[in-house]
This record gives sequence, C-alpha cells and structure tokens, in this order.
Amino acid sequence: MRISLLDRSRTRDGRPEPVALRDSVERAVSAESQGYHRFWVAEHHGVPGIASGSPAVLLAAAGQRTTTIRLGSGGVMLPNHRPLVVAEQFLMLEGLAPGRVDLGLGRSLGFTAPVREALGRTEATAEQFAHEILQLRDHLEGSAPVTARPAADTPPPLHVLATGSGLQTAARLGLGAVIGGPALLSDDIGESAAAYRREFRPHRGSVPHLMVSMDLLVADTDAAAQELALPEVWAMVRAREAGAFPPLEDPASIRARVQARALGAREESRLEKGLATAWAGSERTLRERVGRLLETTGADEVLASGVTYDRGALAESDARIARLLE
Repeated sequence: MRISLLDRSRTRDGRPEPVALRDSVERAVSAESQGYHRFWVAEHHGVPGIASGSPAVLLAAAGQRTTTIRLGSGGVMLPNHRPLVVAEQFLMLEGLAPGRVDLGLGRSLGFTAPVREALGRTEATAEQFAHEILQLRDHLEGSAPVTARPAADTPPPLHVLATGSGLQTAARLGLGAVIGGPALLSDDIGESAAAYRREFRPHRGSVPHLMVSMDLLVADTDAAAQELALPEVWAMVRAREAGAFPPLEDPASIRARVQARALGAREESRLEKGLATAWAGSERTLRERVGRLLETTGADEVLASGVTYDRGALAESDARIARLLE
C-alpha cells in the first residue's frame, strides 16, 4: 500500500506566515527520505490559516530540493483558472522534475464571497468543471487548438478531488480520484468506491486509481494523538463559529480555555465531536481503523494530511505514518 502526504502550508500562531511555505518545502524533503510516494500541496485564497495560494509555485520550490518523490496538487481549484494557464504551469513543472508531477483538480471556489469576487468566478457547476477538465487535458496532450508549452511526451496524470459529483466525473473521464473529509465516514463509501470502478471509462489506457485522504496523526497513545489533533479541530470549530479559518494554536492554550469553561456550549460540542472522529491514535488503533477503510473501499493509496502546532511532533508522526501499513 502506497502512502503519500498532503501539506496545506498551515500557518501557526505567533510565526510569520511565509515561514509556513518554508516549512512545507522542508516537509517535502523529509517525506522523500521517509519513503512517501507523493508530496502534494493545496490551493486556498485569502485564508488566514493557510499560506499557499499557488500550488505550482510551491511545487517548483519543493522540486528543487527533492529528486525522487512525486509532486502534485491536492488540488488546483480549476474553476479559478483558465485551463491553458494550468496546463502551462504543470508542463513547466514536468519539464523541471521529469516523471514526478501529478495534477490534482478540485472545483471549490473561494472561501468567502469577497474572495470569489476577486477571483472572478461565482459559479462552477459539475458540467462546467468536467468541460474545463477536458479542455485542460487536451492542452496537456497537445490536441487543443492552442498547444501548451513545453510539450511533454508523458503529460502529468490527472486526479479529481471527489467532492460533490467529483467521483462520477473522474470515472466518466477515466481519471484518478481522491476521497476525503466527511465522505470517508459515509455508510455508502464502499458502494461509491465500487461505482467509481464499475463506471470507469479508460482514456488512453488509464485504469482506476482511488486514493483516500485523511488527517492522520500518530502518537504513543490515543490520548496523545488526540492532543496533536486538537489545534486543527479547534481551527475547524472556530471557522464554523467565526467564519474565518485561523492559524494553528498551541494546544495548551486551547485546553486552558476549555478548562476555564470559556467556550460556548455549541463550540464545546463541536470540539468534542471533532476529536472523537479525528483520524488520530496510536499505531495499533490507526492501523486497524485505516485497514477497515481500505478493505471497504479497495483504495490503492493513502494520502495523509494531518497537521499539528508542534512541528517536531508532526515530524515524528509523519515518520510513523510512513511505516504504518508495512
């Protein structure tokens, strides 16, 4: 079972935001040494807790520091861009890191209305998304009216983030797919995965490839791992309450607020629920839990996306995750 890593360039309370980008590059270097198959980065705009708005730029930096690990996006939000421009960016990356580049695609728009307005897109239907994927693929393969440069003998493979109808789109276009988030907890996740394979229409010899993405964090005990998960779960709670996704905070300060009963009842309930469902635990716990998911979905690859405030603890967790399914 291949294991890969997704890094969202999370900012941390009390640290300058650009440092998060350098942290991402260093994490890519470590991921390569630990044997991860891929290192992916994300695209977010105007979000206080995330520094990366341009996956292609960040991947170019990671490519200069690595030599073997695959590099990709999880993902480029295609409705925010013209397909030709995305094709040019990732063909350039392929030219700089031959045979190592992936292109993961999503259809999410900006986090808030002002961001969506600034990006110039207020709607992205499933049909529009599929059409733009086809345009992008034609550019990558050199069959579009305008040829994207530099041309590649083997263009970067495409993967679709399976939000909404993304899984059906991936199957219909013969592309890889990534399932993550709440969908992993759905009772029909197994049937969704089976339908993807059943409805898959090959393109130029492509075969189904399904990744499952989760915020994996490993520590000596389940309780210690949940403490690692606390900053990200708290950020999700604050995003729902305040409408802004904040930087990661020190778990000690979060616990102090909990113990001082400074949280509202709804905040406390969401925090408890988030921690209870987090993919955080000891190696034994996660090996069993992830194993059940892999058996249910028949997934080909795990894309780990966990993050915590303490970078040293995160590095140790990454090292354990790399060995989790051996």
